[in-house]
Amino acid sequence: MKPIEQLDAAAARGLKGVLFDLDDTLLDYGVLTEPAYAALNRLRASGLRLLAVTGRPSGWGEVLTNLWSIDGMVTENGTVSLFSRGRVVEVLDEVDPATRAVRSGRRDELVAEIRQRFSFIHPAADVHLRRTDFTFDIGETRAVASADVDQVEAFARSRGARTVRSSVHLHLGFDGSDKAAGAVRAVGYAFGEDATAARARYAFIGDSENDEPAFAAFLISVGVSNLRGRPTCAPKYLTHAERGRGFAEFSDRILTLRR
Repeated sequence: MKPIEQLDAAAARGLKGVLFDLDDTLLDYGVLTEPAYAALNRLRASGLRLLAVTGRPSGWGEVLTNLWSIDGMVTENGTVSLFSRGRVVEVLDEVDPATRAVRSGRRDELVAEIRQRFSFIHPAADVHLRRTDFTFDIGETRAVASADVDQVEAFARSRGARTVRSSVHLHLGFDGSDKAAGAVRAVGYAFGEDATAARARYAFIGDSENDEPAFAAFLISVGVSNLRGRPTCAPKYLTHAERGRGFAEFSDRILTLRR
């Protein structure tokens, strides 16, 4: 990984937008700080498109897309996107309602089995706001040992589920999207960009192993310095500061190069 000072100037000048993770990237332990929010607004004022790309629920996306000066959010690790259409939020699921109902039924059966077998793991507080996946709290309000999370993941995968870890949650479900696929689909749907253009013209910044697909997919991929987990594909650039201040550092570098 290169320090953020070495970010490619020509690529920065060619950007059309920024894709950003929420927890431990834009947010500091769940809190949106003034430096991070100011950086977000500076990016927006410069004319860049902004999409959050997060494991957080689509229910969050419906609210934040209306509250923040952004174009939309890709939520639930890529499966549900939400777009600002004036004061109306448009929702895009990766599958049709009938398929969603089948996948949700399989998910609920698996969750019941996990909760019976593994008493040490508990649902996250945002489960009721989700359309597609289920989340267990492994680091937000509870500390769960990595080896214990490994057990749950292995069991879920043995039942055919897909699992994703973030810095705070273990996600499981039966969808195929990841953050990169969801972001590329959202950029294509909202702005008419093809996949190749999206990967070159949108930067991604994140902090955790569930950001790995996006680190691999986008020409400008950045990690804040609290980068954690076990991503096998690291971001190309790294900030010096952590979390929201790292996001602000990234924003300042992008805007400086674009001047």
